[in-house]
Amino acid sequence: MSDTIFALATAPGRAPVAIIRVSGPRAREALITVGGGKPAHSQARVRRLRSTDGRPLDTAVTLFFAGPHSYTGEDCAELHLHGGAGVVDGVTETLLGLGLRLAEAGEFTRRAFENGKLDLDQAEAIADLTDAETTAQARQALGQLEGRLGARYRTWRETLVDALARLEAAVDFPDEDVPVDVAQQARAALQGLASDLDSALADEGRGRRVREGYRVAIIGAPNSGKSSLLNHLNRRDAAIVTPTPGATRDIIETSLILDGFKVVLADMAGIRRTSDPIESEGVRRARAWAEGADFRLWVVDRAEQTGLWREAFGLVRSGDICILNKSDQAAGRDEVAARQGARKRGADVISLSLLNDGASTVEAALSVRVRQDLAGAEFPAATRARHEALLREARDHLERALSQLDEPELAADDARLAARSLERISGRIGADEILGRVFATFCIGK
Repeated sequence: MSDTIFALATAPGRAPVAIIRVSGPRAREALITVGGGKPAHSQARVRRLRSTDGRPLDTAVTLFFAGPHSYTGEDCAELHLHGGAGVVDGVTETLLGLGLRLAEAGEFTRRAFENGKLDLDQAEAIADLTDAETTAQARQALGQLEGRLGARYRTWRETLVDALARLEAAVDFPDEDVPVDVAQQARAALQGLASDLDSALADEGRGRRVREGYRVAIIGAPNSGKSSLLNHLNRRDAAIVTPTPGATRDIIETSLILDGFKVVLADMAGIRRTSDPIESEGVRRARAWAEGADFRLWVVDRAEQTGLWREAFGLVRSGDICILNKSDQAAGRDEVAARQGARKRGADVISLSLLNDGASTVEAALSVRVRQDLAGAEFPAATRARHEALLREARDHLERALSQLDEPELAADDARLAARSLERISGRIGADEILGRVFATFCIGK
């Protein structure tokens, strides 16, 4: 990392202020060349910026942070410019002329990671903070950046290190003055940690759902009111509503915020048997999306008598909501049958009319469910699929270690591998294969 990089750290386009960030061994030199004067650490100065040929560029606030006391751990500078494109372009051309290089996506944060300023999970939290659309996403990302996720992993690793010490004592000093059951003494620690990991894995999707959005499928027969419900919840016409059955063929995804949480709603093709190849593909996609959803809103036309509600019934899970729509009309045979089916499946039942603002009832019930599923008391042990996979890997190694305590050498190998799996979440071991993928998701200037 001998080169010095720079990038616009604010959004491009017309703005009151634009910030250019510089990092690397020539950051101080570049600031002196462009702004004059000797920069002092962590002090703001108003400088008249000039190009290398003396042409005035701007009057700006400049900041300098001497490494390692900076975001990246290197010498860093910031130029707070007026936000016009001409000003930004002039300073950019001058810095390029000095031999500085434009930063790649996430390169500042990657340097912070490689210089020991951040663990990898904290670097991921910075990307999540940048992308946060809701207060819940921001809270979770901030907690991760402040080390709450890393603290859990360090506690687990310390438990493993203690157990590993006992196992290795049994392997390395079999004839020394150590208890004959020293290897078995590691059992309680390993079992306790395995239990902690089991609890974490049971809760594995919560952090990821906060970050990516809680996925809710709206399912049901054609013309039951699915698209109307989507439109009411979004307070806009996101889907076409028509009396013609089968109008919705593809998945229509929209996002909304409920109690600070992001919810991804999906309207989809009505679930029925059809000979139309296009609609058939829509039904297949609908089933696949609904099966992978976190929650389902099952809409039933309570005025119907055809039994079409049964086609979507197989997708319903315990805790889902059955919406008996069209309560403003006389009930048909489908109402009683669908209500009984929902209760047997463990789904809650709401009877309403979407024409008479019944969507507010659905929104309230959905808000309750989202809070129940996402607002856990303890910070989640995983916020990305990468974390979940490594936790599962560590749990598998622990299980093997526990099954081999009569052979301490084999148990020690698996305990060591479990510790490495946990360390890879922070990125301090075996990070090379994932670094490029992680930092490629960052924006330029971060």
